[in-house]
Amino acid sequence: MSDTILVVDDEQRIIDLAQMYLEQEGFRVDSATEGHSALKKILEHHPALVVLDLMLPGIDGWEICRRVRAESDVPIIMLTARNDDIDKIVGLELGADDYLTKPFNPRELVARVKAILRRSERKASPSSKAVIQHGNLSIDPQRRVVMVDGKAVDLRMKEFDLLLTLAENPGVVFSRERLLDVVWGYDFAGETRTVDVHIAHLRHKLDGMTPNIETVWGVGYKLEVD
Repeated sequence: MSDTILVVDDEQRIIDLAQMYLEQEGFRVDSATEGHSALKKILEHHPALVVLDLMLPGIDGWEICRRVRAESDVPIIMLTARNDDIDKIVGLELGADDYLTKPFNPRELVARVKAILRRSERKASPSSKAVIQHGNLSIDPQRRVVMVDGKAVDLRMKEFDLLLTLAENPGVVFSRERLLDVVWGYDFAGETRTVDVHIAHLRHKLDGMTPNIETVWGVGYKLEVD
């Protein structure tokens, strides 16, 4: 199932809609309607990407995401029925790569699936091979290793890609929209919270790093190098 999209939702009509549009784009689709079977399929069959509803019988989407992230970096797009920031923030903090609010445009779902998979493919063949060094921060794009003061820092895929984008362009201010386009591969209005949450994760994990990831108020972020 390495090239299969797993759609997890307790509403069959949502699964059918997503499956129709994904298959039109050449994807193979598997599905699950409750949490236990979804978790089993993710951990045993290793799909290329998971579209995961939050509200599920058995085990909810938050718990599935937490358990999966303990063992796998499979990309996860979370679905939430509520336009509530707290659902989205919690999902991102648990390791989801992206989210969509139901009802969603199936074409947007397909666009996000494609964008995330493109980023996953680039993970295996980074364009830059030279080690980047700024202060006590070292990034090896080829091995996807980040070091601060000589100690390895464990970053998720999007966190690494976001840091690498900033580090390859020290001092350059990136808007949230531009980071969405470069790192996530899409530019949809209103989704900039995704960037803010990942920046917060980076700052926490890279505590003690010099240079700093600075906020440029009203614009976005930059890596400030002395």
